[in-house]
Parts: sequence; C-alpha cells; structure tokens
Amino acid sequence: MIWERIRSNWNHYKVAAKAQWGKLSEEQLHNIQGDREHLASRIQDVYGLDKDEAEKQLAGWQALQTDREPSPFKTRSA
Repeated sequence: MIWERIRSNWNHYKVAAKAQWGKLSEEQLHNIQGDREHLASRIQDVYGLDKDEAEKQLAGWQALQTDREPSPFKTRSA
C-alpha cells in the first residue's frame, strides 16, 4: 500500500494502528496525522525500539493495510 493513501485516510487507518500498537494514546495517534516518520518515531519511543525495528514493524503493518482500504462506496441498508 502506498503511504499517501494511508496518510489521506488517516482517520480510518489509525484504528488499525491503535490495534497494532495499543500503547500509543489516542492523542498521539491524532497528532501523527498520517505522517509516517512521526508514527515510526512514536513507535520507537513508546516501545523502546531502535529505529530499524520500529521501521520493520511499520513496514509490516503497512503491507497488511491493503485488506483494510476504506470503500469508496457507502452501502445503505434496505
């Protein structure tokens, strides 16, 4: 998944980020605003990881997000 899509739909993807990195606060996730470097930095700080490990986790999470893309169509119930 291209990060630009995650950034532009951050309100959707931050739910998945919270599920992955539960120690990140709602405020931290809000302030990240879809900025990949900021997210990597917060993961590194909160989890005490080195930069390479934080980046590895983030890259793995990013790759999984293709299944979670927001639908461009809203469904209505009958």
